[in-house]
Amino acid sequence: MPDGSAVDINIDLDHPPEDRPAPSSGAKPWLVATGVTVLAATLGLTLTLRSGSTPACAAGRALAAAPPTGTATHSGKATFYDSKGAGGNCSNPAAPANRLYVALGPTEYSAGAACGGFLDVVGPKGTVRVLIMDQCPECEPGHLDLSREAFARIADPVQGLVPVTYRAVVNPPLPGPLTFRIKEGASQWWFAVRVGNHGNPLRSVEVRQGDSGPWQSAARQDYNYWLIASGAGPGPFNLRISDVYGNRVTVGGIRMAPGQVQNSTVRMYAPGGTSTRRPSASTRPTGNRPTATPTPTRRPVEVARASAPATDPPTTRSARANARWCEG
Repeated sequence: MPDGSAVDINIDLDHPPEDRPAPSSGAKPWLVATGVTVLAATLGLTLTLRSGSTPACAAGRALAAAPPTGTATHSGKATFYDSKGAGGNCSNPAAPANRLYVALGPTEYSAGAACGGFLDVVGPKGTVRVLIMDQCPECEPGHLDLSREAFARIADPVQGLVPVTYRAVVNPPLPGPLTFRIKEGASQWWFAVRVGNHGNPLRSVEVRQGDSGPWQSAARQDYNYWLIASGAGPGPFNLRISDVYGNRVTVGGIRMAPGQVQNSTVRMYAPGGTSTRRPSASTRPTGNRPTATPTPTRRPVEVARASAPATDPPTTRSARANARWCEG
């Protein structure tokens, strides 16, 4: 090889390499090492470019993932989509009856931490209050993907994309007492529960078997179930629920009834936004319990997953007809 000549490396990841003669024993070690380094770098670059799973504009989305909370006002933009009646990545049984909901991008969805909260959204022609129910994988922070009905409250749907401001709703009026749904496949050895009607985003869910024993902290899943992988016993259970604003309640009598929505008589906070009392295990009476005995709801049960316990979330929404793009 003449001095100063370039080294050409042709790589085709779609076809196997051709048979090539082994390098002669006289190959220089530094040249072999350099070739390996260049090959590794090229492979890494090629695989990155071909994967296509994460757009380049998503590089900064991992920063400070957190749901909108407090009274701060945020500026952004809104588009719209239709969940077709489904309850979204938050595993709701169905879309809310008023059809006013929103999907957030991964940063503000925050692996399910935003589920069940509400936003007040202000657009060119009005304001709408929406339930956070879904994730929009391609949306950057500040991009709200509203239901078609919610978008129509704030802008003409013909516009498709409009500037908005929005903020979290602190202690919104509750649709009713707390509800609980034990996931299909749950048993005394694997526990997962979804909490409904909590109004504010939740901070923690703790579980214990009966009226005694230690509280176990459940881990939030990005599909809005709270999981104890090693199980919490056969039930019935006490659940202690806390939200991001310090409201905390304890509900007893939750049965091991996978796939059923169990209604309690306990609200996360009192009407008007006043925090409810926070009973502790030491002060709660141990007899004639529970204070709230959930019963199965009469509304249709969510579609069951007949498989064994699993932690994989529902399939995220596929790309929709309305176009998405990344802005610089």
